[in-house]
Amino acid sequence: MKTTLRTAAVLAAGLCLSAGLAYAIDDGSGDPTAVKSVDGKWFDKDGHPTFKIEEDGTVDWYTYVGFTRYSANCLRCHGPDGLGSSYGPALAESLKRLDYVRFAATVAAGRQNVSASQDLVMPSLGNNKNVMCYLGAIYTYLRARADGAIGRGRPEKHAPKPAAFTEAEDKCMG
Repeated sequence: MKTTLRTAAVLAAGLCLSAGLAYAIDDGSGDPTAVKSVDGKWFDKDGHPTFKIEEDGTVDWYTYVGFTRYSANCLRCHGPDGLGSSYGPALAESLKRLDYVRFAATVAAGRQNVSASQDLVMPSLGNNKNVMCYLGAIYTYLRARADGAIGRGRPEKHAPKPAAFTEAEDKCMG
């Protein structure tokens, strides 16, 4: 499994590097409307992970898991609900401009932004299964926050866990 995570990290970093000045481009994450579901995962028209929220407020399973994994792994630097902190930027704001490929590349490879007034470092998490195995779910949660589709805190209602989720989780986590 280390090889798979390492491969994913290298591919994500490569996608980022192949985009050249991708971080300077402010093209947004696109229309988050869910158009396709595969095994309980929702995707937008461009094939990127997205959220699905029912009229009664029930969130899809992956958005819910994204909240729990964000809270366990990202909150300490990026603040509760993706609102930012003195350590890390507000990801709920960043996801308004950041597509899935750039998000995955940054998480996997890390990022350093050093200037005369600051030294901001996002560590590489490409070998961290607790992040990489749930990367799509974390993105989905943050995308829903960026879009204003869900509020602060744990979503009150969520769809049931798809069987495919357990299978994928077991395979990735080992």
